[in-house]
Amino acid sequence: MVAEAPEAGAVAAAGATRRIAEAVKASGAIVEVEPENFTDMLAKVNKPLVIMALGGVVKKNYRYLVGYKGFVFFTRSKTALEMPRGIDVIVTKRIRIPG
Repeated sequence: MVAEAPEAGAVAAAGATRRIAEAVKASGAIVEVEPENFTDMLAKVNKPLVIMALGGVVKKNYRYLVGYKGFVFFTRSKTALEMPRGIDVIVTKRIRIPG
């Protein structure tokens, strides 16, 4: 077995950092907010489309995304959020947030 040079670890870390930055650029800024702020914000969005997934390995939680003014807002909650009338919700298998 050949020992890895110390520089190789630094190169790998730099590559991982670059990939995370590229993922954020591709998806836009992702802003995490509290569940109550998320539902309040939905009233401001014209015809919002909410993406929802059940997540968590040990502790189950509900995860939500919505786009607003070029940002993606994300929240997680222990219980399902009550959505205002007229909101389209797409249920998906999983939501992955970079970083």
